[in-house]
Amino acid sequence: MRRLVALAALALGPVLLLGVFFVLPVSGMVSRGFWVDGRLDVGGVLDVLTRPRVLRVAWFTVWSSTVATVVAVLLGMPAAHALHRLALPGRRVVRAALLVPFVLPTVVVGVAFRQLLGESGPLGFLGLDGTPVAIVAGLVFFNVAVVIRAVGAAWESLDPRPGEAAAALGAAPWQVFLTVTLPALRPAIVSAASVVFLFCATAFGVVLTLGGVRHATVETEIYLLTTTLFDLRAAAALSLVQLVVVVVLLVVAARLRATPDASTARTAPRPRRPRRRDVPVLLATTLLLGLVALPIVTLVAGSLHVDGAWSLENYRRLTTPGEDQALLVPVTTALVTSLRTAVDATWMALLMGLAVALLVTRRSRTRAERRVRGALDLFFMLPLGVSAVTIGFGFLISLDRPPLDLRDSPMLVPIAQALVALPLVVRTIAPVLGGIDDKQRQAAASLGASPWRASLTVDLPVVWKPLLAASGFAFAASLGEFGATAFLARDERPTVPVVIFRLLGHPGEHNYGMALAASVVLAVATAVVVLAVERLRVPSLGAV
Repeated sequence: MRRLVALAALALGPVLLLGVFFVLPVSGMVSRGFWVDGRLDVGGVLDVLTRPRVLRVAWFTVWSSTVATVVAVLLGMPAAHALHRLALPGRRVVRAALLVPFVLPTVVVGVAFRQLLGESGPLGFLGLDGTPVAIVAGLVFFNVAVVIRAVGAAWESLDPRPGEAAAALGAAPWQVFLTVTLPALRPAIVSAASVVFLFCATAFGVVLTLGGVRHATVETEIYLLTTTLFDLRAAAALSLVQLVVVVVLLVVAARLRATPDASTARTAPRPRRPRRRDVPVLLATTLLLGLVALPIVTLVAGSLHVDGAWSLENYRRLTTPGEDQALLVPVTTALVTSLRTAVDATWMALLMGLAVALLVTRRSRTRAERRVRGALDLFFMLPLGVSAVTIGFGFLISLDRPPLDLRDSPMLVPIAQALVALPLVVRTIAPVLGGIDDKQRQAAASLGASPWRASLTVDLPVVWKPLLAASGFAFAASLGEFGATAFLARDERPTVPVVIFRLLGHPGEHNYGMALAASVVLAVATAVVVLAVERLRVPSLGAV
């Protein structure tokens, strides 16, 4: 009981912060739809869920996310094997290149695919612009890195002896894979697939940019219902359904992460040299690398092509308000705002994430304590999948009166972005802290070290690289965050993703060219951060 009380006291601060800046806005958003004229109206919400359009949106979300997840797993599996089990020259560079799409701003991904699949794009002849195929392709592009990292990390530590024994008994390579390797990898594959499905089902910028109003998912429908139709009841109903699905997926992923794998080697086997039988895997990895590079190359080329000639004019125009005064401030000013906001969001997410990671990774001595830590872990992961649109709109309607009147506060956007980045920070730091032997802390304490000094002596040398990696991922996630920021950013203080979306919404060739150039600038900024994080060799995506 004494340990439970101490755990509750340590968790009080993070729980209160998340309660004020997450539970309160989300519950405020939902209550606006469930409470009508001061009374609870559940029947009205249930009627909303049977609307034909709501059913179409829900079905489109399910099947598009399912297809994107299956394709991402099929494309990511060969790359996971090639980049984590084979000794290939430059494999670290290739892994970093395939990681970049995951942290690219979703608006940038949408713009890149519009440029690729549009009438004037290299694949415009396919007629896929604005179709569900384009949306699925964008979702796969965005999430295949999750499969590569999660499955690759499991594959890298897989004990090779059972497969070697099966081969020695005459099993063909494909039989070894199906009967030995695949069953051992199944927890990692299912866990990665559940996370990918979660990301696809809650994607916002990609779907809004590529599908618009015609092809809406639950996420974009919440945005349209709140900003265009002002139908809070329908938005609340969809938010509640989304929250339930997110909780279920997070529970499944947490159980799979906790599943021990008897086939894991105590020490990871060294990568082996490629053999002739690895040619199909290498070809599939090369094809995936080309598919990932094609939208990015098309985006860069489009930004440099003006009036039929190569030019930097689109980049020079970033210092202007655009054609027909499309913007109140130039893109360069918005970039400065984005960088400042990202810095604030990063330190907030880092402090909060470190506190949460310490809470959920300390050794539990009783079943009750273990359950409490598991519940806290699930609670702090909820922002991972809850609609950023719901959070943003919830901020506006819940934090609008004293003592929490923050509508005009410049910290409102960083706080919302920190919530979005929090799960990534926790999942980067927690596995490392959880892997530290608690006996080392006990030894330091027995020598007279206080708990804080023991943590500095034992934990800090191990966790400083993951802390830097978590900072990088939080910074990149903040730079590209669009869902909540679209609600909260002031017209005079927009971020770059908001500016890009506004440029796309204003007609004019110059505005579109500026959107391409701004997308390239934002992509380069996030890519630089990710490549720097990759050098730290911290497998954070596999832990999400």
